[in-house]
Amino acid sequence: MQIQENISLKPYNTFGIDAKAKHFVSISNISDLKAVLSLESYPNKLILGGGSNMLLTKDFDGLVIHIDLKGIEIISEEDNTVIVKANAGENWHDFVLWCIANNFGGIENLSLIPGNVGTAPIQNIGAYGIELKDVFESCEALSIDTKQFQSFSKSDCNFGYRNSIFKQDAKGKFIITSVCFKLSKGKHKLSINYGAITSHLEVMEVTNPTIQDISKAVISIRESKLPNPKKIGNSGSFFKNPVIPKTHFNSLKENFEDIPSYPVSEDTVKVPAGWLIEKAGFKGKRFGNYGVHRNQALVLVNYGGAKGEDILNLSKLIQKTVNRLFGISIEAEVNIL
Repeated sequence: MQIQENISLKPYNTFGIDAKAKHFVSISNISDLKAVLSLESYPNKLILGGGSNMLLTKDFDGLVIHIDLKGIEIISEEDNTVIVKANAGENWHDFVLWCIANNFGGIENLSLIPGNVGTAPIQNIGAYGIELKDVFESCEALSIDTKQFQSFSKSDCNFGYRNSIFKQDAKGKFIITSVCFKLSKGKHKLSINYGAITSHLEVMEVTNPTIQDISKAVISIRESKLPNPKKIGNSGSFFKNPVIPKTHFNSLKENFEDIPSYPVSEDTVKVPAGWLIEKAGFKGKRFGNYGVHRNQALVLVNYGGAKGEDILNLSKLIQKTVNRLFGISIEAEVNIL
């Protein structure tokens, strides 16, 4: 374990923001993690996973702890289910591909989501009709205060739309070190009716899709819409899709006949934030070295050299404009630091 000084965090956040950490350490085992958390000489600590769901707006005057715990193992198997444990530092997409290669189903719709396994439950990541909670079995987390482990079941996590206990009551109190997933082994329950998966499978001339086919379709769709963070800095979807009352939606439909929605309950619907942002005129809009992606209005991008503060101000302008035009508040999905 080596604590470094004045380290650029540009390689550690998918936005590619060149903020600096006064002190930095990468952790690959639990004993080092406990030891570094106990260091009283660094009272100000920041836990960093895959850096895919954060926007750095300033340098960090403390110790950044990069979680790099690796390892995947099968915990138990039954006739048609398997429990797989993945450590927090595993790349999420690599883990999805590992599961597909082993014919373990349930997370193929979550292909190509940026980030690491350890941060997936915090956000309850989701895409194309599937959320992490649908396959979540449990996770192990280390208490930052007591340095003791605690196991969280699905019910313990209070999962919601892009939400969990780790963003609410337990925020900043735990470090997730591993996650267990309950996956299918052969009789897979496929989800292909959300978004463009069905039409994309038709283009692929697939009539009896496998989990491999669905993953390939999702990857192709995402690559056509979303910029690769290795080429253009971004954090994926910057905003959550807002849930609004049906009465509000019906009044909006009088002026915007093409406004899309997805039912949430008898009284509420979800409206795509990307549609709202596009209608507000921001899709593809560029402000020097940052802006809104040309193919997906949900994605704010750093074309190179942008400051986190610039992107934050753009997000606030978008929120203000959408609220003025539609009376809808859209919430940032990323963490602002």
